[in-house]
Amino acid sequence: MIGWLTRRLRVVLQIEGSPTRIALAFALGVFIAFFPILGIHTGLAIALAVVLRLNKAAILTGAWLNNPWTLAPIYTAGTLLGCALFGVSPASLSDVDWSLHGRAFYASLLEGFRPLLLPFVVGNLVAGTSVALVTFLVLRSVLARRRLDAAVRDHGPEAGAR
Repeated sequence: MIGWLTRRLRVVLQIEGSPTRIALAFALGVFIAFFPILGIHTGLAIALAVVLRLNKAAILTGAWLNNPWTLAPIYTAGTLLGCALFGVSPASLSDVDWSLHGRAFYASLLEGFRPLLLPFVVGNLVAGTSVALVTFLVLRSVLARRRLDAAVRDHGPEAGAR
């Protein structure tokens, strides 16, 4: 998992363009990774990249941080944040009768998840916004520093003074 993430981040670091635009695209993708409607992340990322004229590789890399290995931790963290914001106990899942089958099981599951719906949605939107903002600030700084270092390396110390 860490190797996959490292390779994806190397791709983002190699993208040509403005550090601000690349960081914005990646951070928007990170926000999309926390978006609570599962199954639309890729389409939403591509649509926003086209409409906002952002780098598709950067936004998709951010959006694909939500994958089968990270889905549960991302959504659990967001839901717990939402529970904390709304003062809702996440214990309602213990009310689910896991021994039931068919329709009765799904009815029990719905009742257990119902109190967590608003904390899930709001918590993941707040978490996504927070993580995306930090991601944008850090990545923009890293990309700008890499660009400055490359200019100094290629054109001498006076290039960094410009």
